Amino acid sequence: MNRPTPSPGSAPARLTGFGRLLRNELWKLFGKKRTYIGFVMFLLAQNLIALVFKLTRASAPMQRLLESAGHTAEAYLSVLTIATIMLVPVAAFLLPLYVALVGGDLVAKEAEDGTLRMILARPVSRVRLLAVKWVAGALFGMSLCLALGVFGLAFARLYFPWGGLFVWMPEQGIFGVFDGAAGLARYLAAHAMLVTEAVSILGLAFMFSCFNVKPAAATILGLSVIFVSFILEHIPYFAEYRDWFLTWHLHLWQYMFAERVPWWRVGQSLSLLVGFNATFFAVGLAVFHARDIKT
Repeated sequence: MNRPTPSPGSAPARLTGFGRLLRNELWKLFGKKRTYIGFVMFLLAQNLIALVFKLTRASAPMQRLLESAGHTAEAYLSVLTIATIMLVPVAAFLLPLYVALVGGDLVAKEAEDGTLRMILARPVSRVRLLAVKWVAGALFGMSLCLALGVFGLAFARLYFPWGGLFVWMPEQGIFGVFDGAAGLARYLAAHAMLVTEAVSILGLAFMFSCFNVKPAAATILGLSVIFVSFILEHIPYFAEYRDWFLTWHLHLWQYMFAERVPWWRVGQSLSLLVGFNATFFAVGLAVFHARDIKT
């Protein structure tokens, strides 16, 4: 028996249309060479950090810290420990750069190339177009976090044995020591939470991409907001106002390494990041909806 064909306005038809647009957007996104710059730089940076740890005595202060706390250093100079040490600077500096680069391109690059006018000539609303681009960008951010985690484990495993996890983050007051299984669970949880940082920074650059600016300007504006927030957060006299700044809430992934995860703090930051992302999208949509692109 033949199935009835969905009408153009039905939910299945809308879902199929959204899925088709998303597939095309992902093809465009991952068909660009610049999309892979972040993956390549993660690969090079993490391999270099692991190699320096292997060939030098850079791990000596960490070993002394572990021994002073009553732990056997050799058991924690491991894949998980080195991969986590690599994660901190890469997540702080390289990850924001490459997600902002893609976020700033998503709309502004289409307008610069002149393809946005052709896209809007088709029967697609501006809301759906921006939603598709945002979802494609979010999927890119997730893939970048996945690559960061996999590369970290892979390159650390080339030079170090499997073992427990030691994490020391004095700024957050984190001193964590875990066995191999628990350490791997914390490592995976941290990368799952790191997705919120990637998506939030991408969403900020995406908002500026909806303005009538060049892709590079959208990227620079997004990174400028992040850096200004980071600077304000680290001024000692503003310590009691840190929860006002976006970057303070982007650090929530680090709390996955605490001996006892402060879930209230994680939940607070997650709820605020949802609000930030909704605001970024709403502002971008309002500006984009008011732009005259077809003429």
